Amino acid sequence: MTNYVEENKELSTVNSGENLEEVVDTVETTATTEAVNGGENYILEVEGLKKYFAISKNLLGKPTKFLRAVDDISFKLKPNKTIGVVGESGCGKTTLGRTILKLYESDGGKIVFNGDDITNLKKEQMKKYRTDIQLVFQDPYSSLPPRMTVGNIISEAVRVHKIVPKEQVHDYVMDIMKKCGLQPQYYDRYPHEFSGGQRQRICIARALAVNPKLVICDEPVSALDVSIQAQIINLLKELQNKLGLSYVFISHDLSVVKYITDDILVMYLGNMMETGDTDAIFDEPLHPYTKALFSAVPVPNPEEKAQRIILSGDIPSPANPPRGCKFHTRCSQCMDVCKYIQPSPIEARPNHFVACHLYNEEVMSNLEKYSEEYKQLLIKEEEQRKYEEENGRNKFEKAWIIVKRKVKGIVRKDKSTDATDGSEQVEEDKQTEEKED
Repeated sequence: MTNYVEENKELSTVNSGENLEEVVDTVETTATTEAVNGGENYILEVEGLKKYFAISKNLLGKPTKFLRAVDDISFKLKPNKTIGVVGESGCGKTTLGRTILKLYESDGGKIVFNGDDITNLKKEQMKKYRTDIQLVFQDPYSSLPPRMTVGNIISEAVRVHKIVPKEQVHDYVMDIMKKCGLQPQYYDRYPHEFSGGQRQRICIARALAVNPKLVICDEPVSALDVSIQAQIINLLKELQNKLGLSYVFISHDLSVVKYITDDILVMYLGNMMETGDTDAIFDEPLHPYTKALFSAVPVPNPEEKAQRIILSGDIPSPANPPRGCKFHTRCSQCMDVCKYIQPSPIEARPNHFVACHLYNEEVMSNLEKYSEEYKQLLIKEEEQRKYEEENGRNKFEKAWIIVKRKVKGIVRKDKSTDATDGSEQVEEDKQTEEKED
């Protein structure tokens, strides 16, 4: 695959008449950028990313209530590395991946890909980045068009983005299929003729056909058997080593995440709880939620008893999350400060960040002050609640009195009208009787 792309790049360089001075300037600029970043080169930088979904609107169509699917997420990914995104169902993992890929427009924060800020790019401007960032979907059954052959599925993006000349497309696709473990005879077959593992290989081949630099894997092995999972994971690692790919790997299976990732990002209700090196987090997790999550990993040794941490309470609604730390309603180490102040990520160890007050020295040294502030806050809220209830009751009573007065006025008018109509009718009846006599 790389041979075709490299040949085309060499031809375009020769034809463009690019001189030596321009190349030197480009290299110097790149070196300067890396020096400013402290020698660190990142292929993906996410800073304070937010994605909200409106769940209720007023009569004018203006959103009044939001579901904060992704709320202030930040991380960095180096080239040829893998970051794993883990958490319970509904924590915003898939939304994070789709927002990075700009399938969803973000509501805040920044997305920097390979040094370029792509946060506010329009659809047309994103076209040149579509080949560099690809997505492997979770469900290999519904993500493949049933009326297209494998060859057409893989070659579609190659033709659209003109990765190779038309006469080389077939050989290029066959080379991709070979790298992904697909036999040549599969080229003219349809997706329904394959097993789940083979379909996922087709999905991976489709993503790699445009020679991407970053691949977002949205639970690529969750729908597969354990033996097939191992094949797909080994395939992803092999392709990463050969092609220099970077992965954002979203998964529920922590054992798979430990095997394939270099860094881990732990999410809970749209927020980042902890992030850092995979081995460091698995060896000694810091956040109470991460400890509880990792304690659920089965231990392969039957003689060793795992100390499972059972969380109490239910997961709060993401549409109405609790104030302060979102995990405090289920945390066994909850303090008063956790109930009203949201913790900021703290670098507890080198390149190991945790969003928890337990590792904030300033907070831990002033717990009494924060407890007193929390008590005063509760008193103010109680006074405000009583005032609103009383004020609302007075308003209701006044409105009810006005309504009753209006109703009484209407009833009196009706009675007087009925009385007048009745007396007129009596007089008419008397006049009629006199005429008859």
